[in-house]
Amino acid sequence: MAQNFLFGGPDKAKHSILLAHGAGAPMDSPAMTAIAKSLSDCGFRVARFEFAYMASRRTSSGRKPPPRAETLKPEYVAAIAALKARGPLIIGGKSMGGRVASMIADEQHAAGLLCFGYPFHPVDKPTQLRTAHLAALKTPALIVQGTRDPFGTREEVAGYKLSKSIEILWLEDGDHDLRPRKAVSGFSMADHLKTMATKAAVWAKRIT
Repeated sequence: MAQNFLFGGPDKAKHSILLAHGAGAPMDSPAMTAIAKSLSDCGFRVARFEFAYMASRRTSSGRKPPPRAETLKPEYVAAIAALKARGPLIIGGKSMGGRVASMIADEQHAAGLLCFGYPFHPVDKPTQLRTAHLAALKTPALIVQGTRDPFGTREEVAGYKLSKSIEILWLEDGDHDLRPRKAVSGFSMADHLKTMATKAAVWAKRIT
């Protein structure tokens, strides 16, 4: 199947970022669109793509459930090949998309790994960790996580064994989409997106 990308940002940017979506929402969901726009506005060339099960929902009446993350690795590798990025390529994604990218980052020699709302464990199942491969990760990684993300809070993640190559940017009161409650935290979604993109730009410059 031919790969369809959604592009944003300057064509001749130094860094390209390839992003995959989460398990339940497409590449043009409000959260993915906001993240991609913020990164593009900071000078990145951003490409978004969909796994086949999600793309099929656009043309069929059925709603295919997401497959196991491990089985999506070949599709992500194919997307990297189809993108033919010039210059350093950072791979990643939202939730499950970032998890799949984290499984192939080392073998694909990615310049970096950028994850948003990493699913450290299923909701309400904090002992079912999805972190074993992260302990040995060599690729420089930045995980952007809300402090009240039900897939991994700041308090929970503090106890995990993670590679020293991983940095975590905690966004105060952010949920799985990084969205804070302004009345509680004093921050807006726009504030968090700006913080995220600024941090990503500094990080990308440092690792490449």
